[in-house]
Amino acid sequence: MNVQQYKQDYARDGFVVIRSFLTSTELNELCENLERYIRDVVPSLPSSSAFYVDRDRPETLKQMQHMGCDPFFESYRKHAKWTALAEALINERAEAQQPEWFNKPPGTDAPTPPHQDNFYFCLKPPNVVTLWLALDPVDVENGCLRYVAGSHHQGIRPHHPTETLGFSQGVSDFGEIDRSKEAAIRLDPGDLTAHHGETIHRADANRSPDRNRRAFAMVFRGESCQRDNDAYTRYEAALHRQHERIGVG
Repeated sequence: MNVQQYKQDYARDGFVVIRSFLTSTELNELCENLERYIRDVVPSLPSSSAFYVDRDRPETLKQMQHMGCDPFFESYRKHAKWTALAEALINERAEAQQPEWFNKPPGTDAPTPPHQDNFYFCLKPPNVVTLWLALDPVDVENGCLRYVAGSHHQGIRPHHPTETLGFSQGVSDFGEIDRSKEAAIRLDPGDLTAHHGETIHRADANRSPDRNRRAFAMVFRGESCQRDNDAYTRYEAALHRQHERIGVG
């Protein structure tokens, strides 16, 4: 990996793309354990840990959180390759939070609103990076990530509540200037994007009739980060209100 170039791109744009981040063997191991987790663990999880477009249709599973309940994924938080990349980008020691899995099932009208991850995390300084690994081919049709280049230099923008499960708040003043700076990121399985906690990003709905858009992600928090507890309490209250409105326990 050309780590120095990745660091320059990340500092300038707030995101970087790393092609073939995982080898085929590493990717297969991860996918086999994800399949096992979905088959054996997800049926026993509370609705706040596994989100569906339609809970009566298992094929519409769209997001899994708190995956550290499984020994494989708790151990995966310490994966040397992932940790080394995160620490290189943020220039300090970092620890991974619990892994997450995302999907946009085919033909579902579920766009991801423009948002900044650190609005949810409430960390100061915002030295936090999300590593997002494609598990399927990702393109415009099935809802690729779209990053607003350089937006991490502007700080946290105003957010407002959304009805999108898993993304309770979105940037409220997102507009044409933001869209003009967007980069649509096309990925192959095993490719990875890394984005700063304050980089604005979003994704369209999956308009493909038959292709998923699955991804695995881990958030790495630098050792200098401290949580703003007042801001986080406000966020948690807003999240609870959203879950009450849409019936998530």
